[in-house]
Amino acid sequence: MDTNAPIKVYMTRKLIGVEPDDTIKRACEVMVEFDIGSLVVIENGEVVGFFTKSDIIRRVVIPGLPNTTPVKDIMSSELITVDSNTPLREVLDLMAKKGIKHMLIREGRRIVGIFSLSDLLTASRRRLETAIAAE
Repeated sequence: MDTNAPIKVYMTRKLIGVEPDDTIKRACEVMVEFDIGSLVVIENGEVVGFFTKSDIIRRVVIPGLPNTTPVKDIMSSELITVDSNTPLREVLDLMAKKGIKHMLIREGRRIVGIFSLSDLLTASRRRLETAIAAE
């Protein structure tokens, strides 16, 4: 794995999201439907927040909030992003320092993708499969 490669090589370009007024229940249904651990929150075509499985535990289950609570009450609105040309190693370092498992990727001011630790595992698996097939 080339840790100097830009993060855009490893990121997922398909962003799946909900709207700020959608309920937590709806957000969880979308996460289950697409088998993902995070969602962007989109308002008027712009990413305004981020919502993860960890948010569900920390901000919904533990405080005992109802699943009818709007996502906007739970989402992270201070987005942590990196430019799509940032090297993988820098992204991993930042994720470790921030204690996060997902990173939003931007080009200019626009969010264009997401990188998660599972993307790293997928890339590693593909590389290993390629090496085995070459033997």
